[in-house]
Amino acid sequence: MLPETRAREVYEAWHPSVESDTATADAPWHSLVARYLTSENLTDQRVLEIGCGRGELVRLLTGQRLRPRHLVAADFAQSAVQFGRRRAGAQNGSVSWAVASIQHIPLADATFDLVISCETIEHVVDPIKALEEVHRVLRPGGRLVLTTPNYFGLMGLYRGYLRLRGRRYTEGGQPICHFTSLPRTLLWMHRVGFAVRAVEAEGHYLPWPGRPPVAIPLLDSVRTLRWLALHSLVIAEKRR
Repeated sequence: MLPETRAREVYEAWHPSVESDTATADAPWHSLVARYLTSENLTDQRVLEIGCGRGELVRLLTGQRLRPRHLVAADFAQSAVQFGRRRAGAQNGSVSWAVASIQHIPLADATFDLVISCETIEHVVDPIKALEEVHRVLRPGGRLVLTTPNYFGLMGLYRGYLRLRGRRYTEGGQPICHFTSLPRTLLWMHRVGFAVRAVEAEGHYLPWPGRPPVAIPLLDSVRTLRWLALHSLVIAEKRR
């Protein structure tokens, strides 16, 4: 079975197992994205969220005064899209929902002013192909807001420790979990042709075998340590 086909099957089953009608956009990566969403870069924009999951960020975008002109929410798993559509409820009139892979976005070139992708490229077969597809559907001057884990720190060392023990790090049982890092993400952006405009990162954790990692919020205030933080945000622009 092809890796992408197998991954789709896993996610179709995974989303119902964690589904919650009260889920909100309160994950660390959503907080990073929310800081960027201002009237200047959101109002009257054509926006695509690719890898929308169960619609947590969609609810945030449609529930505020500064809404995009049009929002397309797409995810690899049909089960996720169904949950998201149900949660959106009365706001569905301002959202178009689609089942689509970030590696094969079924939309025309230069369609969007803004693409948002949260915690997705680390879980696809080919992250470079995913970024190339995002680049294609953005208009010249359009922007990508991307979050992905940065394993250039303690959590990366923990992954190495698990491998030495003959175990695999899966982020909650996900079938594909690439060893992404902030430097590697920036290199991918450059390779695809994006111009990086901003980089943010936060979230420092002490891994503890057999238990969830322990957060160390004090380190978030040390700006020079952001390259070691787990949650990274990159804002990149498609060159005109």
